[in-house]
Amino acid sequence: MNWSPIIFRVNNIAIKMHVTFLLLLGYEAWIWRSYGYTGMLFGMGMTLLLVSCVVLHELGHALAAGSVGIAVHEILLLPIGGVAYLSRRARKPSHELWIVIAGPLVNVAIALLLLPFVTTNQLEAGMAIIALPGPDAIPSWNVAISSLFVFNVMLVLFNMLPAFPLDGGRILRALLAMITSDRQATNIAKLIGQSAAVLIGLFGILNGNVMLPLTAVLIFMSAGYEQSETQARTMLETRRVGDAYNRNAITLSPVDRTSRVVDYILTSYQPDFAVVHGNKLLGIVTRENVMHALESDPRDVYVTSIMQRDVIKVAHTLTLDEVRTAISMADNGEVAAVYRGEEFLGLVSLTDIVEALAVIDYVSRQKTLQSS
Repeated sequence: MNWSPIIFRVNNIAIKMHVTFLLLLGYEAWIWRSYGYTGMLFGMGMTLLLVSCVVLHELGHALAAGSVGIAVHEILLLPIGGVAYLSRRARKPSHELWIVIAGPLVNVAIALLLLPFVTTNQLEAGMAIIALPGPDAIPSWNVAISSLFVFNVMLVLFNMLPAFPLDGGRILRALLAMITSDRQATNIAKLIGQSAAVLIGLFGILNGNVMLPLTAVLIFMSAGYEQSETQARTMLETRRVGDAYNRNAITLSPVDRTSRVVDYILTSYQPDFAVVHGNKLLGIVTRENVMHALESDPRDVYVTSIMQRDVIKVAHTLTLDEVRTAISMADNGEVAAVYRGEEFLGLVSLTDIVEALAVIDYVSRQKTLQSS
């Protein structure tokens, strides 16, 4: 089952919505049920309007990323917010700052457009709907407008908290990276973010707000993940994939059958096999392809009938981090084919990159120990 179907596209960006979002729609209909079907429709409609602001926020990130040459192919909507998946991270701190700040700027623009239509009484009604679990106002256009205004203001303020994965944490990291290294900037931003998470969690516990401690846990864990990811990226950027692919890998020919692959799997540690004809790559056979073939067809079929023909292709000059990003963004497996021009060199997988990261880290730590 596809848990995040595409609901529409904006240019080449797929807007996906996780199916759990339906639970949020159902919840909003339930809390407005006291006003009958009109109230339930109003609650769901308001939710869709609020989510549209989140979509515009993420499209702001995407537009800014595109202006500095970074593609965004997908935006995922979740009950707790949205995520724009960048094809790669910005190389320059100024580019990252521009990409991150573009999202909140969209919400600031929306709030400014709505401000002339919001009165003090309407603003108070909107605050009540945002702050309380159940609405105290009669469904109306005035309530909808004031709620949209308050939501965008709250979205900006909350996102400006200096903690990952919020925009404020990334803005802080980008500003710090302008005066120090990316790794050091991330470490400082992580420390500040996790400290903020602890304060948010304590505030929520003392005030009986269940959501704040849960949010604090998410922020605390995200800050740690961001630090680990930055460390990995820094190390992987020091090696090119042309120096890391398996030069002694076993390859298959189009006339080989499944039984031969099974023999290779049993007698070697290699999980992925290139099917080649001469020096031309025809496809890839993975361990998963073989296991599926064994379960579905008892015959000893040719490898060409089970191989993956749609293969991720990467240049040998790319860094391991760039290849990792390319594989992660693709929908067709965890293996990439390495090329020098039109010449096929070999395969590299996410597992290979993880192992390379461990080796690079080990070598780096050994050098540090020897120099100390």
